[in-house]
Amino acid sequence: MSDLIQKVSASVEAEHDTPPADRLISGDPQFTTWNLEERDGLYAGIWQSTPGKWRVVYDEWEYFRILSGVSVLTGADGSEVRLAAGDAFILRPGFEGTWEVIETTTKDYVIRL
Repeated sequence: MSDLIQKVSASVEAEHDTPPADRLISGDPQFTTWNLEERDGLYAGIWQSTPGKWRVVYDEWEYFRILSGVSVLTGADGSEVRLAAGDAFILRPGFEGTWEVIETTTKDYVIRL
């Protein structure tokens, strides 16, 4: 198969992480990320988090689609958006607020720096 097309495979090794301690608000969220592509400031993959809440600051552009679970994204202005399976969003550089995972949430994503 050409190196210009890549089948997404379950054989990608998972990376595990948590929010930085200074951003954690509640819970003990555990992140699992399967990075499928990393090149030239472009990142794509699948991310999953267990319940918890933390502060977020976006310096990058991100498209994502919720595959499963429920989360709430709250902007610094107090506006809330419920994220559930099938929903797709774009977050632009400069977004600040909180991400709260209510039910373990899985998303696919594309990030552009």
